[in-house]
Amino acid sequence: MKALLKRSLGMVLALGIAGSLVACSSGSSEGTSAGKDGSVTLTLWDQSVGNTDPSAKLLPQIIEKWNKEHPDIQIVRTGTTGEQYKTKVKTSIAAGEAPDLFYGMGGGSFMEPYIQSGNVLEITKYITDDLKKRMAPGMAEAIEKDGKIYTLPVYTHIANLYVNTALFEQAGAKLPTTYTELLDAVEKLKAAGITPALLGEKDRWPGMYWYDIIAMRQAGNEAVIEAFKDPAKWNSPDFIAAATKMQDLAKAAAFNSSMFSMGYDEMLGAFNAGNGAMMFQANWVNAGIEDPSSATKGNVKVIPFPVFEDGKGNNTEIFGGAVDGFYISNNTQHPEEAVEFLKYLSEQLGTQGYLAGAGLPSWNTDDLDTSGLSTLDQSSAEIMKTATSFIAWWDNILPAESAEAHKNLIAQLLAGDVTPEEFCEQMAQLKPTELSL
Repeated sequence: MKALLKRSLGMVLALGIAGSLVACSSGSSEGTSAGKDGSVTLTLWDQSVGNTDPSAKLLPQIIEKWNKEHPDIQIVRTGTTGEQYKTKVKTSIAAGEAPDLFYGMGGGSFMEPYIQSGNVLEITKYITDDLKKRMAPGMAEAIEKDGKIYTLPVYTHIANLYVNTALFEQAGAKLPTTYTELLDAVEKLKAAGITPALLGEKDRWPGMYWYDIIAMRQAGNEAVIEAFKDPAKWNSPDFIAAATKMQDLAKAAAFNSSMFSMGYDEMLGAFNAGNGAMMFQANWVNAGIEDPSSATKGNVKVIPFPVFEDGKGNNTEIFGGAVDGFYISNNTQHPEEAVEFLKYLSEQLGTQGYLAGAGLPSWNTDDLDTSGLSTLDQSSAEIMKTATSFIAWWDNILPAESAEAHKNLIAQLLAGDVTPEEFCEQMAQLKPTELSL
């Protein structure tokens, strides 16, 4: 399994790298400064701001501890939500005003332009063998790009189907393992007056998750990888069938009628309140579901997304697996201090976050007391162990413009504004992804 994880994560990193170059920024990092007492102040940007995000609670604690123990290197943190965060980072780098350290969205097409344009500090020379040994199996290989290292691992996430077992029992529905069983569950849940699945399509990427896993189950991971490299292959029978299944679910009222006005946070809140029977999401939702305030605590089970009787994929082909991490601006005035903090932050957040349910471990957990992990965390980890392959979030694989087009097309598919055939014809117009497998 360790060997498999090493190979799979290597593929994940390769899949998570794409995008167009942006212009190199110049000047010095706006956030770096030196105090009158000789201390250094470094700025950190992240997107962990949600009430149910364990990282949002852990980051201030980790930084406070660091600041107390390192009076010579002080960290000032700013958190910004999701899509606004992406825009903020892009704008600041283009203006030469990047923070010293910033969260990199699991690498991929979001980070690749900044790496290629020289805006990100290469930290290879700072990474010792001892540090690599403290990482989980496969992580040291996963963070390397052409023999160079730009980040350290924090979390790994995978997406699966979350089911409210109490609502399924109420409707007399079976937990689905096949597409036919999924459709049957949808009908029984509707008949019982229960919303089958919740979708926050206002933010568009939750809908992308549904289509992408459907395409992986219909065509199989290898076919998806080939289509990334040759977009013409998106316009083929398997992907048309996947788009048809996605649209059929929408026509069958599998999703909430408010999906286009509901965002991700509202979707998670509604699921935690027991207002829907299913949600397809990554394991970062575990902590919110298991929170004492959640009405669904103890009633939710995480299962692999169903396989399709006419599909070529299987339930060991996992959606996710990208390695999240923080990066350092190449314009920081204090690279050694920034790297020192990056090492501390990555390992502390990675291990503490794992115990808090923020993500699957990227660091050695042998010495950790994992007895307090929730059932959902344990189940997610067990599902990941079954993996025969991973494909990371598609908007981190596709070039940036193509990623936006992909999400927009899925929204149109859900709304019935395009046919499955038209959807695939337009998918075939996306830019190819440069993959190194």
